[in-house]
Amino acid sequence: MSEKRFGKQEWLVLVLFGLVGQIAWSVENMYFNLFVFETVAPSLTAVTLMVQLSGIAATLTTLVAGTLSDKLGNRRSFISWGYAIWGITVAMFGFMSPELTEKLLGCGLDKAIMITLAAVVAGDCVMTLFGSTANDACFNAWVTDNTESSYRGKVEGVLSILPLAAMLIVAGGFGIIVEMIGYSMMFLCLGIVISICGVCGIFVLRDSSALEKSGKFRDILYGFKPCVIKAHSPLYLTLYLVLIYGIACQIFMPYLIIYMKTYLGFSVVEYSVVFGAAIILGAAVNLYLTRLSDRKNKNTMLYFASAIFAAGLFGMYFAKDMDKTMTLIFFGIAGFVMITGYILISALCGSLVRDYTPEGVVGKLQGVRMVFSVLIPMIAGPMIGNAINARMNIPLPDMESADVMTTQYIPAPEIFLTGAIFSLIMFTLIPVLAKVSKKNGKADIP
Repeated sequence: MSEKRFGKQEWLVLVLFGLVGQIAWSVENMYFNLFVFETVAPSLTAVTLMVQLSGIAATLTTLVAGTLSDKLGNRRSFISWGYAIWGITVAMFGFMSPELTEKLLGCGLDKAIMITLAAVVAGDCVMTLFGSTANDACFNAWVTDNTESSYRGKVEGVLSILPLAAMLIVAGGFGIIVEMIGYSMMFLCLGIVISICGVCGIFVLRDSSALEKSGKFRDILYGFKPCVIKAHSPLYLTLYLVLIYGIACQIFMPYLIIYMKTYLGFSVVEYSVVFGAAIILGAAVNLYLTRLSDRKNKNTMLYFASAIFAAGLFGMYFAKDMDKTMTLIFFGIAGFVMITGYILISALCGSLVRDYTPEGVVGKLQGVRMVFSVLIPMIAGPMIGNAINARMNIPLPDMESADVMTTQYIPAPEIFLTGAIFSLIMFTLIPVLAKVSKKNGKADIP
């Protein structure tokens, strides 16, 4: 049987849908939070709740959509139409504001703020429904359908760099765009781009010739069966690693830009340059490291990646209480180290998950992947991070701008220290994975 070829059209689909999808997720993970903090109410509690409910919505959606795409033997339609509708929901998001709510409902400003916060959280869940259907469930399954183990490291390396490219575009360019045209127009333009991508998918995206209709709708719980977990223990151990890594990231990531703007006092240009330089250098280093993973033992490389990630977070914690120039330099260097480890862990774990995923049940297992990579991290991580922020209780620099009904503290540097410590737990799981994967490999489908 000949090996599947990953040709030019597959690379086009991978980069187009991967990049646009990651830009959309980056805006949700970074600028939706900043949008709420700056235009609705400076409430980290609301930000935390939005992240957590979005994680729940993403996981439930992926469980259903992944199973359904297996049952229908169709990823293409879910991806194309999902992106098209996803863009519409993003475009509508930016028009929510307390002022508009107050005008439409004729209520007081305090009540309008609370109603708008609730509407924003609900709107984020609706966007997540379509985004997870198109990207998390079906696009990820499409990648697994169309790749082979021998070159997945290279493919996964590109996939792991796309979120960083998206973060570079979003953290840098979108900050300047918001200052120029405002949040409403920024969300509108982004929504149009996402929808256009979905329309393009109708013409350029094709399912794997090996994809067939399989399973029944009750298979939504397939990945949670004890016999499946036992038969594919290397897969589930890898997902445990993803879980620990995800929690470590979510402890600080939802608050990162808010931290740079409030605690460190960076301007849009300053945090764009610092963040952008770190991402570009980290991505460049990983172009080599992820290619190397196709020739080296991925389990062994995870030690290296975890150490780099933790070292970067420790550095970000200590990049404080200096003069402005030194803080910019030190935080930028530490950010580069963190992002290098961030990309490499993501690429290695993503490649291992695809290697250990049995053919024929790829869609059914996307929901399980989401439980470990999204649901639990996005509930536990922000909860830990916000608890630390609340405990440190660092006040807003401009207390007069804060609404008395909302929390008035900003992110604290201890979120990076906690993330670093948490990421070191990975060192206890890597040797277990290496031992089990050597013994089990990829088992037959139960």
